Amino acid sequence: MMARRYDAGLLVFCVFVFSYISASPEVCTNSLLPGAKGDPGEVGEEGDQGKLGKNGPPGFPGIPGEKGLKGEVGLTGKMGPIGDKGEKGDTGLDGPSGLKGKPGTTCDCGRYRKVVGQLDINTGKLRNAVKFVKNVILGLKETEERYYLLVKELKRFREASMNCKLRGGTLGMPKTTNTNRLMADYVSWAGLTRVYIGVQAQSTDTDGTSTYVYADSSPLQGFAAWSQEEELNSRLTTNSSCVELLSTGTWGHVECEATMFFICEFPKSRRRGGGRGIPAASAS
Repeated sequence: MMARRYDAGLLVFCVFVFSYISASPEVCTNSLLPGAKGDPGEVGEEGDQGKLGKNGPPGFPGIPGEKGLKGEVGLTGKMGPIGDKGEKGDTGLDGPSGLKGKPGTTCDCGRYRKVVGQLDINTGKLRNAVKFVKNVILGLKETEERYYLLVKELKRFREASMNCKLRGGTLGMPKTTNTNRLMADYVSWAGLTRVYIGVQAQSTDTDGTSTYVYADSSPLQGFAAWSQEEELNSRLTTNSSCVELLSTGTWGHVECEATMFFICEFPKSRRRGGGRGIPAASAS
């Protein structure tokens, strides 16, 4: 009942105020002014733990701790690579002299000298015999690195090359002035005028120039024994693509189907204690 009267009185008051405001330029509001600050309330219960925040910036380095105790010895690692050879050290001091040895027995040196002397004589005879077999019976010529054998069998160039290969060598290749002179003297000594050698035209270039190579496919490097006429012919296209060595030491062109004698060459063995053997020359 009291509330209704209060509401009615409030309504009348508001109508009066509204009528006053409508005639007044001021604005009426329903805002209530805040009251005085109340007394502090009691402390509430502790709330739940909140979420973790972002990591803060790192702090300053702390003071180093005390050095720990030395640990146990670890396992042995793999052996590393071998280092470079060091420089030779200085010669050490001489050691003390050894004890005096026992007296030796009397040596019959005369008998041993006789045996050694006889061995030297036998070795000389054997060396001369080998030289006789090579130079007289087989007719071989040699340098420090190679043997040369003149084969007196009439063969075409291809057949001569195969014959030398079957003997364990190749057609003779005069690659130096000294070798060319030795082979030419060999031809003259045998009473011949010309033989096949291991030089042949390999191909013809676009300008018509023939390219000559040795029997081992190596090019002519720094040496050739063409005469002036043959030098001109070697630069022209020709069917005479094989080469002969004359007893005068010059080279000439010859057809590969021609049959003539030829010279084979054989490398000396590098093994200690002798060569690979004397080349077969039964048909020469």
